[in-house]
Amino acid sequence: MYLWIKAFHIVFIASWFAGLFYLPRIFVNLAQETNPAALERLLGMGRRLYRFTTMLMVPALLLGLWLWLGFGIRGGWLHAKLALVILAIGYHHACGSLLKKFERGANTRTHKWFRVFNEVPVLLLIAIVILVVVKPF
Repeated sequence: MYLWIKAFHIVFIASWFAGLFYLPRIFVNLAQETNPAALERLLGMGRRLYRFTTMLMVPALLLGLWLWLGFGIRGGWLHAKLALVILAIGYHHACGSLLKKFERGANTRTHKWFRVFNEVPVLLLIAIVILVVVKPF
């Protein structure tokens, strides 16, 4: 059972992070776009992606909790991983907040800022995978 839960956890994590990689890319385009029709199309894409990404995050987190609490996974690496997961959840919610700002026409950030913001989930995923695979402490 452990391996099945772990496999589905990995699938949902990969899917969740795929959304976290792409949603800020939509923000880059939104920050540059001036055509009202294109803005509305990008906002629709962003809304649908955010909802779908949220639906992927929930089972990823629940399966992770099941692995942790159900199978007694321990170690210092786990504490660091959990801290990074909390940051990933915060990033996810920050994306939702930024999307709402775009919907209200209240975005003040440049496309360059969003290009940097877009790299955060990559760094989080790299660190999380290293912690889980290498277990350095």
